[in-house]
This record gives sequence, C-alpha cells and structure tokens, in this order.
Amino acid sequence: MNVEDVMTSREDVVTVEVPGTRDDALEYLQNRQFSSVPAVKQTGDGEVFRGIVSRSSLIKRPDEDQLAMLAEDAPSTTADTPLAEVAELMIRDGERRIPVLDGERLEGIVTVTDIVYAIAHGELDDEVLAGSVCGDEINCVYRETPLTVAERELAFARVPYAVVLDDEGEMDGMVTEVDIIDVARVVEGEEETGDSIANQDDEWAWEGIKAVGNRYMPTRNVEIPNGPVSAFMTEDVISVSTKRPVTEVAQLMIEHDIEQIPIVSGGTLTGIVQDMHLLEALQ
Repeated sequence: MNVEDVMTSREDVVTVEVPGTRDDALEYLQNRQFSSVPAVKQTGDGEVFRGIVSRSSLIKRPDEDQLAMLAEDAPSTTADTPLAEVAELMIRDGERRIPVLDGERLEGIVTVTDIVYAIAHGELDDEVLAGSVCGDEINCVYRETPLTVAERELAFARVPYAVVLDDEGEMDGMVTEVDIIDVARVVEGEEETGDSIANQDDEWAWEGIKAVGNRYMPTRNVEIPNGPVSAFMTEDVISVSTKRPVTEVAQLMIEHDIEQIPIVSGGTLTGIVQDMHLLEALQ
C-alpha cells in the first residue's frame, strides 16, 4: 500500500493562505481539532506549498501574528511512497501530518490518522498485540492542576496528552493538546513602554527607541483558562489490555476520534498506546 491509497487529496485539504494571520489557523484548528494546517501561497505560476502551521507553534509563539512566520518547514513525501516508509518518517521526525508534494505543488496530506485507519482495516494481522507496541512511560497530571500549568507540562514533556490522576493517584480522565487549543483564545492589549530617553552615544539606545512616539505598544497573547484540569478533561476514558490486537486498538481510536489509549491491567494503569506507537507495528 502506498501513500496515494490513504492520503487526503488536495481538493479535500483545507489550507490557510499566506499572507494571513494566526487567527485564520487558530479558527481552523479549533473547529477541525487537527494538530496542524498546511500553508500555501498563490503565485504567478500557481499555488505553492509554504509550510505547516501547528497548534504547538501557535501556543509557543503568541506574539507572532503573521502566518508566513508561523509556518514551519516540514518533511514531505510523494504519492508513490510505500506506507511503511512514510510511517518511519513520521516516527523519526515526530510529525503527525506529512504534505504530499509534486515539486512545490501540494498534492495532498497523509496523516497519522490515515495510517491508523489503514491498520484498522487490515494493513496488519490480528496477531500483533497492543502490548508489543505500547509505552510504559505515562505522562500524568493531578486533577486540580491549573490548565495553564498543565499546558506547560505537556510542552515540556513533548507529548500531546496527560492522564489525569485523582487524590488517590488513580486514573480520573485524560487531557490533551486538542482540549487546550479548544478553549484558548488570542488576547490583544497594550504594554507601557516607559518614557526615559537614552543618550544618543549609548551603544544600545533601546530606551530611547521605546520612548519615541506612543508610550504604549500593542501586545498579543494566547490566553488559556486557569481553571483546574478536571474542568476540561475527558472523564470517560477508553482503555485496553496488553492482549488487545493492534487492529482493534486502531478501530477504537478511529471510532472515538482519540490519539491515545491507556493500558489497564487488573484495574491498574500500566502503559499507554499512542497512535504513533501503532505506526511502529508497520516496521
């Protein structure tokens, strides 16, 4: 099976257009609950691909408004690439959405979900079990942790989820990057610049530069509610055992539109299966 057999073709790919603003991408990611969106530009020679705008780049660069600056380089593939090769590329580079290019032209997008869908529909046999691909390092957060702190914890851990624990240390829910970007909003305001004037002979005359003209400069920030994680988490968490076939795990992910499933054995949380883990079964 090749990329062209599972990818979303260009006519069905929603993109943001350069020049544009961060709000264009934020609205798309909130409405579609995707991790990123391709950016394109119209030129005299037609449409060209200009990079990927991810939900993580919007959060970590709150002062940048221009899509051209938020769009990041991304590894790409071609329509005739074997599915196992693009799965290996996603694992190696940690990319969830790979643009399918013909030169600079965007032909489509292949995603982790596309490959999970292929696994769910027979790309692997039922002998491959969840226990063979799951991870035993589980990212967790306490239910009363402020969501702002939980967002930083996910960023530092470099994972898109956290299992939420209650007062007894038992699994109480799940919070994800999607949950956070869902309630995030861009806030505009002003910041006082000060009015001191630096000597023109100073090597760095920043204070003088700040004081020229208006005493206030515009600011932009991503505001995340400061309520407890428990107010934003998913409470009804789907879980599986290590002996569940990977094909069934993939089917659960597609059915419930989720990217990770906890492994529970004897009522105890023992591991996690992320959708990226399923790609490893193709290697």
